[in-house]
Amino acid sequence: MDFKKEARDFFSGMINNNPTLVQLLGMCPTMAVSTSVENAIGMGLAATAVLIGSNTAISLLRKLIPSKIRIAAYVVLISGFVTIIDLLMRAYLPALSARLGLYIPLIVVNCIILARAEAFASNNSPGRSALDGLSMGLGFTLALSVLAVIRELLGNGTILGINILGSNYPSATFFLLPPGGFLTLGMLIALVAAIKNRKKNVTIAEKVAEDIQQGGNAQ
Repeated sequence: MDFKKEARDFFSGMINNNPTLVQLLGMCPTMAVSTSVENAIGMGLAATAVLIGSNTAISLLRKLIPSKIRIAAYVVLISGFVTIIDLLMRAYLPALSARLGLYIPLIVVNCIILARAEAFASNNSPGRSALDGLSMGLGFTLALSVLAVIRELLGNGTILGINILGSNYPSATFFLLPPGGFLTLGMLIALVAAIKNRKKNVTIAEKVAEDIQQGGNAQ
């Protein structure tokens, strides 16, 4: 096993190819549950569990599933894992399950889950597919959590229900509403894109400088 390659793929899902902030997938649950950090973490971890399970199952069965019905088969497999997570949350985390409501069952049609099933799990080994599911799931959780921290802090002055900005903070409820969510998400996406572009430009500049130096040495 190439540990460097596995590590690069793992961190790629959380940073360089983050499903929310880079690939712009899963926007519906992102906007809906990111009004509080607790909801964001709960949703992210639920999606991560489904990603790991569905990716592994699809990878194991990829050679047995006819290509013409693969999407339908993927949905059936994904829905099984979503049902398990939904029932577990109802049993052990009823308050969180009630707050997330319909968005847990809707993980079945979350484009992040289907995209990884089609693009990765159907073409790779179970181990790599499980790692990809973990990477993408944690990337989704990270994006949700960062967005929720900003919205909850500015909207209520709290994080995880703990008052951070004091009792005199004038709550900016705008950030808890859809327009505030879209604005915050747009700023995060722009920030990530700027960082990626800057890193890319530095890499290109370093390569050009190296080529020029090699050309000078050759002369």
